[in-house]
Amino acid sequence: MGFQAEKTACGFSSEKDCLLAFEQMDWREKVNKRKTGSKYETLAARYLEDKGYLILCQNFRCRTGEIDLIARDETKEQRTLVFVEVKYRRNGAVGLPEEAVNENKRRRISRAADYFRMQYRISSDMPCRFDVIAIEGDRLRHHVSAFEYEAQRRY
Repeated sequence: MGFQAEKTACGFSSEKDCLLAFEQMDWREKVNKRKTGSKYETLAARYLEDKGYLILCQNFRCRTGEIDLIARDETKEQRTLVFVEVKYRRNGAVGLPEEAVNENKRRRISRAADYFRMQYRISSDMPCRFDVIAIEGDRLRHHVSAFEYEAQRRY
């Protein structure tokens, strides 16, 4: 059976063009968002390590939420516990990656941070902050203290 452009929905006029476009697509990354996210979280972790941070945990999950990276900022006199949300966008077509960290996401991250501190008996005296690392294409932006702790709303 040969290639019949008039029957395809891909919009290519030749089999060669269609196959070339297919080969250039990485379907695994498009299908498995967790794998893609993990790849960019690892990239963000390396970036932080290069900046002097100590990575304590990657992909912390609990019943209240998840945190992509948990690190300790050792670049200052006083160590700071840093909860990092990593957001990736291939391009800016759907907005900036950091814009996806909305109020609900910040609240879930804050609750997961509370759970982490409780589980590992980290004193409330230890300073902490919430950063966002935004990766768009091949550009990385690190937003230090991107948001404040957000307590759960009481109704």
